[in-house]
Amino acid sequence: MKVLLLNPPFLKKFSRPQRSPAVTKSGTLYFPLWLAYAAGVLSENGFEVDFVDAPADDYSLDDVIEKTRKFQPSLIVLDTSTPSIYNDVAVAGHLKELCPSSFIVLVGTHVSALPDETLNIDKRIDAVARYEYDYTLLDLAKTLESQGNLRNVTGLSFREGNNIIHNPARPYIENLDELPFVSKVYKKFLKIENYFNPNALYPMVTITTSRGCPFPCTFCVYPQTLMGRGFRVRSVGNVVAEMEYIRNNFPQAKAIFFEDDTMTVNKNRCKELAERILQKSVKISWTANARVGLDYETMRIMKKAGCRSFCVGFESGSQKILDNMKKKSKLEEMESFMTNARKAGILIHGCFMAGLPGETKETLHETLELAKRLNPDTVQFYPVMVYPGTEAYAWYKERGLISTSDYKQWITQEGLHNTVISTDTLSSEELVRFCDHARREFYLRPSYLIYKAKQMLMSPREIRRTFKSARTFFKYLIKGSDLPKKA
Repeated sequence: MKVLLLNPPFLKKFSRPQRSPAVTKSGTLYFPLWLAYAAGVLSENGFEVDFVDAPADDYSLDDVIEKTRKFQPSLIVLDTSTPSIYNDVAVAGHLKELCPSSFIVLVGTHVSALPDETLNIDKRIDAVARYEYDYTLLDLAKTLESQGNLRNVTGLSFREGNNIIHNPARPYIENLDELPFVSKVYKKFLKIENYFNPNALYPMVTITTSRGCPFPCTFCVYPQTLMGRGFRVRSVGNVVAEMEYIRNNFPQAKAIFFEDDTMTVNKNRCKELAERILQKSVKISWTANARVGLDYETMRIMKKAGCRSFCVGFESGSQKILDNMKKKSKLEEMESFMTNARKAGILIHGCFMAGLPGETKETLHETLELAKRLNPDTVQFYPVMVYPGTEAYAWYKERGLISTSDYKQWITQEGLHNTVISTDTLSSEELVRFCDHARREFYLRPSYLIYKAKQMLMSPREIRRTFKSARTFFKYLIKGSDLPKKA
């Protein structure tokens, strides 16, 4: 049986697989990581798979229709996101008209949170695979092939006549080592040069060493709508084996990005991973998502093993705001974390948000001052992005602080992040203005510009990454945001 897995066409360079989907100011484009894992599972179980990433390859709807017509799949899987959901459903409808006998199933964070609402947008959509969907899709493919009962496919919500049936939730995968290397799927179907993350050297390959996150942050979408709160890990040997595969099969790759929600949950595992990388002499730069609290000794050995940088959510300069969002981190930890990182020689990309519960002009000022004081290598300032299925979305919705129910408004016409929330004391316009101001205040400091110039002189490998990101980012930095004045 043939299966088509599709990251559907939408806006050019629309980064659907990231936590806050959009066309980004830095030119970031994420690998379709979770869809690729599912493609690998289906391929390894004997199904004929085609895997298409339309935004990365700049495919139009007509291009996708033509590829689908030639392939004639029996099962079509489409990834989705909140801001693109109406487009994604429309693409699915077009493909159903093209291949009426094909079974159409949607996956992703949005449809996991709102399966009924999604299936009611267009009756041509057959099903939604909720949450972690690798084996849901495999069971679905086997069931369709054998003409079995869809009620036996755990994790599936599907249309049965005029009714929508929600099968029981599928347990999360505990043995992640049984999954195929996602990089093998990239090798067969994707061009790694299409993808870019400014936190890693270019070009890079994105993989993950774990799934789920044990921390209760209210806004983070993956743990609440896709991978769960339970922290599940691949064995260190399995991770390093994939790093070796990447090193041997992607000679053009300069780096690996570990796209775990939080790779550094377990310090001992981080040390063990670093030691195994050194033992196997896997020489490649790598970057990971991290939390504050990591000690110098752990950072030191990770740096020795190739760790170039961490992406860290500092979020706010107010302890009260951090507590309101259930961040479970302390301001003093941030200071010591940055001291340890500088001592270890690891670069930090700092993430900061505006508009969190309890936010005021004073707490926003504290956030900007914290960012300047911590002085990471790069930063981002964004108004809070809330997505269905998260505690944050429910909190703002209950208080009437979300300005629209039209998911298209989550981004601008150009695809940039939009602001659909306000707080009790701050309008969406004020949050946007703060973020524009904070970016300029941080990046246009003479001390920062001198630091960046020195960095590129001392480390030529940083030049390509910096200029690739700056080409699009700098124009937004100078002129401010393109977000509309009304959210």
